[in-house]
Amino acid sequence: MKKLYFIAIYPPQQIIDELKEFKLDFALNYASSKALKNEAHVTLFPPFSREVDLEEDIHNAFQKIDTQMAPFEITLNGFGSFAKPENPVIYVKPEDNERLRVLHQKVKDIFNFMNYSFNPHMTVGYRDLTWENYLKAWDVYKGKKYKTKFLVDKIILLRHDQQWIPIAEKKLITG
Repeated sequence: MKKLYFIAIYPPQQIIDELKEFKLDFALNYASSKALKNEAHVTLFPPFSREVDLEEDIHNAFQKIDTQMAPFEITLNGFGSFAKPENPVIYVKPEDNERLRVLHQKVKDIFNFMNYSFNPHMTVGYRDLTWENYLKAWDVYKGKKYKTKFLVDKIILLRHDQQWIPIAEKKLITG
């Protein structure tokens, strides 16, 4: 049996709750509720499918990720979007962060079986967001203010069992 896995950074619960308010706004005003199914996070390695029998291999690879780096802050500042008519997305955007790019590269050094572009973001509207509703929402959100920051001190491996559940974490350590 196959399961989905992915690797992410999660902000503290307070920020997850704040972003949930934006997701609720999308559900109520823009007929887009899919983002409510997942807690706010920054994806370091996108979902991939593997046999559950291979989960130990996934854990072993996850533990090999080099996390020898000091914890660092991410600043979330405003909103961004992927304006693709077939699949528009609106998100809270992190400011450019070299340490985040380095951490992503360390994950990609181990989990190197998939090619993808790294565009760090925290989704608030997607999947069931129509192009028409995207245009209405983006008109509001492109100028909306939201700014906060949080400390990244670990990465998390998740598995999908009806919902995403953390199955391992690895702390960033100064060594």
